[in-house]
Amino acid sequence: MKSTRSASRELGLSQTTVWRVLRRRLVYKPYHLQLVQALRANDNVKRVEFCDRMLKNKEDELFLPRVIFSDEATFHLSGKVNRHNVRMWGSQNPRITLEHVRKSPKVNVFCAISLTKVYGHFSFDENTVTGVTYLRMLQNWLVSQMNEDSGDYIFQQDGAPPHWHLNVRRFPNESLPQRWIGRMGNEDLALQFWPQRSPDLTACDFFLLGFVKDAVYVPALPTNLNNLRNRITTAMNSVTQDICH
Repeated sequence: MKSTRSASRELGLSQTTVWRVLRRRLVYKPYHLQLVQALRANDNVKRVEFCDRMLKNKEDELFLPRVIFSDEATFHLSGKVNRHNVRMWGSQNPRITLEHVRKSPKVNVFCAISLTKVYGHFSFDENTVTGVTYLRMLQNWLVSQMNEDSGDYIFQQDGAPPHWHLNVRRFPNESLPQRWIGRMGNEDLALQFWPQRSPDLTACDFFLLGFVKDAVYVPALPTNLNNLRNRITTAMNSVTQDICH
């Protein structure tokens, strides 16, 4: 795993010769590295344990319909494009460029999704979500809505640092004992732990947030934060019960 420039220095060949051997003689193609989160020694064991418990819970047909999955996401005013994953195909190079704005204004949002509806979005006023601001959102915005819709739901949150705040865990321990899923300590009253550094396991990860970002970042891009928030709201509201189900 090295560049053609490094290989040419080591082999004493020109970079052009190295490239020609790789592409024409060996018929190799270049591939970009994919960055993934580093796992710790016990993570695989915890993931298997989590999956086993979830499969056990699924034996109860009423379990998954009760779960409300949640997540946070950051929306930048300038939009975000991973240039390594984007390709423009054509007979000629279109020479397309994209202006990159450093420290682009952003909105941190929270959302949740059940089998029947989307909760959100909630926009945090702060640039960084902390345990204090996350707890305030739970207390003043989310839980009251979930209680209005059902008295028998299960709330899921992942292992993000704000969710590990002592007061954040104390709140569901007191208000939702044995009815929440998340990163937990020995004394917490969660129904099930959520593995740290988990893959994209929830509907927020593999569907909702991607769906919303695709709808938000269409030309022309939002021009200010209010416009960005309005687009997020419109996209969230377009997710109907049929789509959730």
